[in-house]
Amino acid sequence: MKFDIITIFPKILDSYINESILGRAQKKKFIKIKTHDLRKWADGKHKKVDDKPYGGGPGMLFKVEPIYKAVQSLVKNKLGKTGQSSRRKTKIILMSAKGKTFNQQIAKQLVKYERLVFICGRYEGVDERVAKHIAHMELSVGNYVLAGGELPAIMVVEAVSRLISGVLGKMESLGEESFDNKISSSNGLIENSLVEYPQYTRPEIFSSNKKTKWRVPKILISGNHKKIKEWRDSKR
Repeated sequence: MKFDIITIFPKILDSYINESILGRAQKKKFIKIKTHDLRKWADGKHKKVDDKPYGGGPGMLFKVEPIYKAVQSLVKNKLGKTGQSSRRKTKIILMSAKGKTFNQQIAKQLVKYERLVFICGRYEGVDERVAKHIAHMELSVGNYVLAGGELPAIMVVEAVSRLISGVLGKMESLGEESFDNKISSSNGLIENSLVEYPQYTRPEIFSSNKKTKWRVPKILISGNHKKIKEWRDSKR
């Protein structure tokens, strides 16, 4: 799966995408992540990508033209009036504070694509024509404001990458994750749990001083797997 991130700070994510899970996944060729400098598609001596908003107001907006050229170049496909690419397996995503809040279910939808192209805004935002005519969807990672869309974009990249077979080594690692579990409720129906059950590891008793003793719940060291499952389900 390929991820393209359009930004004016192409090196801002280098250390993160080349380490840990994402780094290993790229070395094993499960995924490919590439950042692109938006200024490459800007005109003029100073490669200006932003301008003042029509109607007045504070801040600067990213212009539609360089973003259009960037997406056009990367996708190598003409975009229609609705911004829909004929390459159905490519999804163009604008990271935006007013976008739909990203969650695990959206991650599951996005992993079905072969390629995701992220547009990362900065400053006051992005010309609305990008959302209307270029991006297929707008995504937000929460009700707060960040300096730009780069961190939200990489959050989506990681969440989606973890769902790709082989990235985590064993698919069983996904089996009981937060926001993706199914448990039986009291009425017999299957429900999605919000968070994973509490987990513990050695030592069985931790003491930071003579008075403090933090113990692992006895049920977890009982060896009774049925009771352990019941306990875990009750803690979700």
